[in-house]
Amino acid sequence: MKFAELATVDQQNRLRFGDLCFRAGSFRFRLHSDLIEFAPLLQRMYADYLLSADDFVDFHINLLSRTHWRRPWQPQAHFLLDDDEPFEPFPRDTALPFLEWGLNWCVATRAHHYLMLHAGVIARDDQALILPAWPGSGKSTLSAALCHRGWRLLSDEFGLVRPKDGLLAPFPRLVALKNESIAVIRAFAPDAVLGPEYPKTRKGTLCHLRPPTDSIERDQELAQPRWIVFPQFKAGAAMSLRPMPRTEAFVTLSGHSFNYDLIGLRGFETLAHLIDSCECYRFEYGGDLEQAVAQLNALADGLI
Repeated sequence: MKFAELATVDQQNRLRFGDLCFRAGSFRFRLHSDLIEFAPLLQRMYADYLLSADDFVDFHINLLSRTHWRRPWQPQAHFLLDDDEPFEPFPRDTALPFLEWGLNWCVATRAHHYLMLHAGVIARDDQALILPAWPGSGKSTLSAALCHRGWRLLSDEFGLVRPKDGLLAPFPRLVALKNESIAVIRAFAPDAVLGPEYPKTRKGTLCHLRPPTDSIERDQELAQPRWIVFPQFKAGAAMSLRPMPRTEAFVTLSGHSFNYDLIGLRGFETLAHLIDSCECYRFEYGGDLEQAVAQLNALADGLI
């Protein structure tokens, strides 16, 4: 059963009693929350995600409202993994970005059976394009654009590389768009499902895009790494796609990993195999998103 097939009152009850379990890629989450007004938004943005009936889950999450006695007019949301509260609370009315941030944190700190890259990952014909980048470089915007032009979204945030075979595991989650990217994607993909805009977050104005249904339904299908493209958005810049030496790509990509140093030799060998199996490029683009997508499609078509 999908979120969309669950009646709102049933979802509210499951949230209240900690029995709302869902799957995203290879991870299963159990969510308990007393923020009942959050249920309709969760149902809309998670409409295509499968509810899980398994007793085993990877992460038990509590998203709870509490009011500080000094600021009773500012209700807050607290994120707890099991019984631990790993970071400071957020305002209650930002529950969705708080949950999304918390789910990312769960995976980034616990999923060390993967080499984890800070990268967008999309695939076409099960060959994957990896977009490693620092925040503000445009990886989420490119990932959102490509998955609305026929590519499959694995993630806009995590490249999960399996050390045993070098394949990429999907983790299709809501795509976090920030600031100017929100209007850009609204114009680029008018049929895309976007959530509310949240101004004045730590990263400016934030808005989430629901991945296409196909990307969510295929969240168990692995992909073969084929291209590594380091994107950099520069307003007004001419578009440029340049081959990158493998040694430089190795060093740069290691700096975009959440756990390369932590998993030691396994991380080195996995990253080396990944670099050897991919074509590596630097990609600079300006404001024409259609042109940027066309350039990456040309790369996938073997025209470059």
